[in-house]
Amino acid sequence: MDGMAPLPISPETGPQVVLEILYRLKVRDAMSSPVITSSPGDSMREVQYRMRDNSITGVPIVENGRLIGLVSMGLVIEALDSGRIGQKAGELMTRTVISLEDDMPLAFATTYFNRYKFGRFPVLDRDGRLVGIVCASDIIRALLVAMNKEVERLEERLAASAASDRPPDGLARLSFQVTRFDFENAGKASAEFKKALKGLGIDAAIVRRAAVASYELELNEVIHSDGGSISCLAGAGRIEVVAEDRGPGIPDVAAAMTEGFSTANEWIRSLGFGAGMGLPNAKRVSDEFAIDSGKGRGTLVRVVINY
Repeated sequence: MDGMAPLPISPETGPQVVLEILYRLKVRDAMSSPVITSSPGDSMREVQYRMRDNSITGVPIVENGRLIGLVSMGLVIEALDSGRIGQKAGELMTRTVISLEDDMPLAFATTYFNRYKFGRFPVLDRDGRLVGIVCASDIIRALLVAMNKEVERLEERLAASAASDRPPDGLARLSFQVTRFDFENAGKASAEFKKALKGLGIDAAIVRRAAVASYELELNEVIHSDGGSISCLAGAGRIEVVAEDRGPGIPDVAAAMTEGFSTANEWIRSLGFGAGMGLPNAKRVSDEFAIDSGKGRGTLVRVVINY
């Protein structure tokens, strides 16, 4: 299963229900753990037997609790062909290893699979320790479980809605402050918006659109702004999400609305963020979209979704 083709979904193109789940789940929710590992002193033959005995196609190489390399089935085959199967894994392993962090949104794991075409990625915790490994089949499995739970929640909500006298034009008003680089709390405002909209009995497909828009705008403020706020007002057949920050502003709004354009630095990109799809995704799910920004001043984005 590790060698299967990359997932045909991504934060840019997947169905909205899958997108919402991918943003909500973390990499830790899909990864396999504990991890079968080898040490750099083990021979490639020992690594080969470890793969065979555990039906896996890749083994992380760990020293003193730290990930230092990776041996794939391809490397084992090369060692067999070249007569180097007796050499130490530390001498032949791949040293440049691209890893994921366990608290990253699962959406960014799918981006990694599509970008790098690898069969698996090691998963590290905040202290850099190896805590899991994730392959495409792990993500599919986690998605299936989450989607089944989503169906169950929808059925429960429909049953509760049918039994209540909830007025059709209820009102929800929520507002949250957003802090620069606060990735740990990114998405909490979107989650609260979603909960409130569900409480009004709004159709699940509409709620998902609003959740995607608010998540993208919230994350944009975390990555690119000096901090700001995001609010949601819903009622009378209209949902309005407003994100307003304190700067530094967008020098070229037209470029920022182009899919894939991003000014995120290398550190942000290394965390799996800054793919340049935030504003285009928010516009894609909206019925009305407006943005006002300029270099040296703040940015105001307004999304309206009708229901």
